[in-house]
Amino acid sequence: MTAAVRTATGTYLVDLAEEELIGEAEPFEPARIDVTLPRVVATAASGSTVVAVVDRRPPLALSHDGGRTWREAGGGLPPGFAVAIDDDNPDVMLFAARNRLYLSENGGIFWRALVPEFPDIEAVRFG
Repeated sequence: MTAAVRTATGTYLVDLAEEELIGEAEPFEPARIDVTLPRVVATAASGSTVVAVVDRRPPLALSHDGGRTWREAGGGLPPGFAVAIDDDNPDVMLFAARNRLYLSENGGIFWRALVPEFPDIEAVRFG
């Protein structure tokens, strides 16, 4: 599984399983969803999972019913700048802090920091 990470200095491809930088990737623009409360939102390609980066602690709001109900997520994570949900498995999510990626493989319950560090992450998506 790979992810593309857009930073202030370029776009990079990361191997999530090996936690290694693979190389440069094609630049991309994150999907824009018009909402007023959170800073960044990601939705599952299928199903009803929605995750929002918010300006508070914990930094995520998570819904598994299309936004009808929400729960806080990401306790212990730093402030965030981007988030993505895997198209094939909505339990797999990426959260981007200022210069580090965090991966959840269980619907946002537990998160682990990935090894590579980046300069000022602006966006993230699954590759």
